[in-house]
Parts: sequence; C-alpha cells; structure tokens
Amino acid sequence: MRMLAQEEEHDDSAEVTWEDQQRINSFSKLNTRLRAIEESIQELKQEKESLDDISMELELADEDQPVMYRIGEAFVHMSHPRAVKRLEKDLAALNAELEKRSSSAEECEKQMKELKVILYAKFGRAINLDE
Repeated sequence: MRMLAQEEEHDDSAEVTWEDQQRINSFSKLNTRLRAIEESIQELKQEKESLDDISMELELADEDQPVMYRIGEAFVHMSHPRAVKRLEKDLAALNAELEKRSSSAEECEKQMKELKVILYAKFGRAINLDE
C-alpha cells in the first residue's frame, strides 16, 4: 500500500454544474461521432483499394470485350472505355467523400481537444476522457 501525497489527499469532488454536464455530453456525442466517422473512413479506404485493384485489372483487360461493372448491387455489361471512365468518376467521388469525412474527423478531434482542456482544468483526475 502506498501513501498518498499531500495534494492527492484532497477529495476531487468538484461540483458538476449544468454547463459542465453539457460539455461532458457534447464530448460524448463528439466521441461517438468520431468513432462512426473513423469506421466509415476505413470502409471507404477498403472500397478505394478495391477500385484501385479493378483499375489495374481493366488496364490488363482486352479493350474489345465488354466488362461487367458493378453499380450498386447489380452488375452491368459496359464497353471497356465506358467502364474506365465510370471507374475514374467513381474513384473521384470516393476520394472526395474520403476528404470530406477526414475533415469531419479532424473537426471532431479539434472540438474534443478544446472540451478536454476545459474539463480536465476543472475536474483534473476525477474525470476520464480517454478511451
């Protein structure tokens, strides 16, 4: 058993005001939103990797043969040049969505950092805002 230092002896029971509770709730919502965004970013990265693989396959494919291209849940026969154009369009849209989600994640992290500073300043070790 260890002895507590003088500053650790004090009870860390700071009163939680309504504003503090709102900040804690906001932090929790941001944390949940950030986890969802990170999960969707991972899914988009996997989809991007798949599209990159398809791009490599299309480069090797015979240009005279029709290509089965997935649109939603269905596969459609397309000419090779049309499939390449469609793939480029899909990759551009995917990259735009990835950029949008990444900026949303950064914004959430920024807001969470600001709330952490405020909450840790008031509650110290009495509150845990880490995973």
